[in-house]
Amino acid sequence: MKKLLFLASIGASTLLFGQGGPLDPADLLKPLSDNWTSYSGDYTGKRYSTLKQVTAANVKGLSMEWFNTGITSACGPEGTGTGTAAGGGRGGGGATAPLIVGGFGDGITGPNTCAPARMMGGVLVVNGIIYGSQPGNVYAIDAHDGQLLWHHYWKIRPGHGLGNRGLAMWNNRLYFGEQDDWLLCLDASTGKEIWKKEVASLDENYWVSSAPMVVGNHVLIGASNNLDMPASIQSYDPETGNKQWELFATAQKPGDPGADTWVSLDEAKHGGGTAWIPGSYDPDLHLYYYGTGNPTPAYTQGRGDGDNLYTGCLIAVNVDTGKMAWYFATSPHDTHDWDSTETPVIADLPFNGRVRKLIMMATRNGYFYVLDRTTGEHLITSKLGMVNNYASGVHPEDKPQLNARGEVKRNPNKDATIPGSLVNSDVLNYPPPSFSPAAGLFYINEDNTLHINYLAEPDPRGSMGLGGITTGASLSFGNFLDAIDYKTGKVVWRHKLTGGYVGTLSTAGGVVFLSNGGGIEALEATTGKPLWHSNVGALSSPPETFMLDGKQHVAAYVSGGLFMFVMN
Repeated sequence: MKKLLFLASIGASTLLFGQGGPLDPADLLKPLSDNWTSYSGDYTGKRYSTLKQVTAANVKGLSMEWFNTGITSACGPEGTGTGTAAGGGRGGGGATAPLIVGGFGDGITGPNTCAPARMMGGVLVVNGIIYGSQPGNVYAIDAHDGQLLWHHYWKIRPGHGLGNRGLAMWNNRLYFGEQDDWLLCLDASTGKEIWKKEVASLDENYWVSSAPMVVGNHVLIGASNNLDMPASIQSYDPETGNKQWELFATAQKPGDPGADTWVSLDEAKHGGGTAWIPGSYDPDLHLYYYGTGNPTPAYTQGRGDGDNLYTGCLIAVNVDTGKMAWYFATSPHDTHDWDSTETPVIADLPFNGRVRKLIMMATRNGYFYVLDRTTGEHLITSKLGMVNNYASGVHPEDKPQLNARGEVKRNPNKDATIPGSLVNSDVLNYPPPSFSPAAGLFYINEDNTLHINYLAEPDPRGSMGLGGITTGASLSFGNFLDAIDYKTGKVVWRHKLTGGYVGTLSTAGGVVFLSNGGGIEALEATTGKPLWHSNVGALSSPPETFMLDGKQHVAAYVSGGLFMFVMN
């Protein structure tokens, strides 16, 4: 029987037993298998592992190898509150993990709290080392036994206290976006800072929560803002941190594309469209695909009738030039905060009799899209959700030129009104999907809730950002995991969810892993049949899988720690 290690808080000062080491940039181009090298595991966004030691037939044999519920965040001017204590396992007992402190806050005010670590977003696993993060904190952990190797603490300046979505890695460097608008480059062996760049102004209400993405010789990052500041995606040199290019989501000067879809250039300049979720990348086309957020103000009817480009869009950008190759508006003239920032999935798949380069995306407004990722040609638009009522159709009668593009037309009667409008809430949100090429199914959450939106501020000048409405009388019809046939856009099966959704993992073994019922659950990929469940607590990040010592492991990240499973 395997020994379970309860590690209150542990550490070792070096990378042990020859493990760890640089991530070869060539490995970033490989399908997801032995390591987990980026936000979605690989560049495709599929979260589909080619590992198949764990199958639908034997997944019930997964057992816990170790768990660590003692990892904490740091706080205080000297980074106190890290809670180091005796260790266990291969690292030896009692060593204290190095704590590296940086940042410009006082470590006390703002979002600097001593609390259990809540691993979020893209937790990397590279050559036996787990690299996890939460706001202001980055950790290196031995994947063999859960021992903390080093801890980098950034004292965040007071401002936004939102979460973060993980790390990126390239060679022996880690990249992390701090909430107070800094992009850090750390030495992966020691956690020490190599360089830092301020990517936006905290005084102008920006914050950084997105995980960076390294593609070629570019580190891509976006900054968020819920008021009226310009939004963009930026590219930095991974070695020097020098800024390479910046692509704004909306027109910034006369003649810029999309300017004519706004009432005025001034509104476009301050129109929003933040990039706060990592995208996907096709190295053959040199195109990076990402989604943009809502326009600002979010709920007002004071933006005229234009499509408010390029907010609420899926965008393809050439990473070498920073120029937009094509776009698709998933929510033209959004008035519901329908961010289109969800992770897109790319794959070469049979479609209508021939193999095509596809890109698939399900967005917050409850629609699923399939496009040709080379040209942006629209192939499928399908509606998700049992009570999705915000739109009047897919082919806008008053915009016949858009008929072939499959763009959704909102129903103005479902906008927030002073007496109230009954409308669906977010059908889904930002946690990432997964896609199984073997099953031909796209897995995503579906929330079925109606509520009443009241217009609390009819003057658009008083409803900046996400203000201007209140919501009441919510009625839920259930939350599900949907399996969607990519060829038709139809839901093949639904699986009931309880608790928060954090994203899924699908594997070549025919298994889908997710957070459900207070723990990690495994379903059969083609039918949704429940196969296995471990009540470790609600997950804070999607499950991940990787190879270690010749065995396929499955990691579950929860608030305050992590649990490692392997076949018994």
